[in-house]
Amino acid sequence: MTNAPTAITSRDNPLLKRLRQLAQDGAAYRKQGQVWLEGDHLCRALLTRGHRPVTAVFSESFWPGAPHDLRDATNHVVVVPDALMAGISGLESHAGVGFVWPLPPADQVQGGLATVVLDRLQDAGNVGSILRSAAAFGFGQVLSLKGSAALWSPKVVRAGMGAHFGLRLIEGLSVHDLADLDVPLLVTSSHQGEWLHQTRLPWPCAWVMGHEGQGVGEALMARASAFVRIAQPGGEESLNVAAAAAICLHASAALSSA
Repeated sequence: MTNAPTAITSRDNPLLKRLRQLAQDGAAYRKQGQVWLEGDHLCRALLTRGHRPVTAVFSESFWPGAPHDLRDATNHVVVVPDALMAGISGLESHAGVGFVWPLPPADQVQGGLATVVLDRLQDAGNVGSILRSAAAFGFGQVLSLKGSAALWSPKVVRAGMGAHFGLRLIEGLSVHDLADLDVPLLVTSSHQGEWLHQTRLPWPCAWVMGHEGQGVGEALMARASAFVRIAQPGGEESLNVAAAAAICLHASAALSSA
């Protein structure tokens, strides 16, 4: 049975103030302990993984025709005028639905698990894209070192397209926190190491993806089990880090399933 929605019409409503912060401030999720998921795709991705939001927010125009799985996802359903939904949204054109979901509890680094390590990656689009590749290619854990883009920021969540909900995500780590990984550390490099297509890749392993401009830091380079290069017969100096990650993770996945 569809839950009766609560209508909110004031821009100054406390819930809407919190939602604007979550949608527009990349660090607000840390203070509130919640994540704002905007749009049909992200909301359905959450439900598909067996999670449930604490609050579902619908625009007035979307609510009458909203699918029942979205309507019935939680007992706390809110309907707001389209203008207020647009004021919450971090998108150019607001979506008709959004979920508020509790931030998962902080995990410890798990050893023996196929992992991706993010070393000070700055671009939210790159980080979200790498999370998608990690989820697609069987890497269950992503470890983010201090200085990387916030994993649960709105831009990273949107770029991740639901990958967040199937991954073990730990952020704010130091290089020393990787000591318990207990898998080979593979570092991508544009100027040293074996060619990826000629390398016998270990499984499980941890792929390290470095800063967009500076690459992998010296402390992580010193811990590397191997350095790997991607062949670029077209002659470009380097690949975008998200593209490089997809190539490397796919190479590992192909071997793991062979």
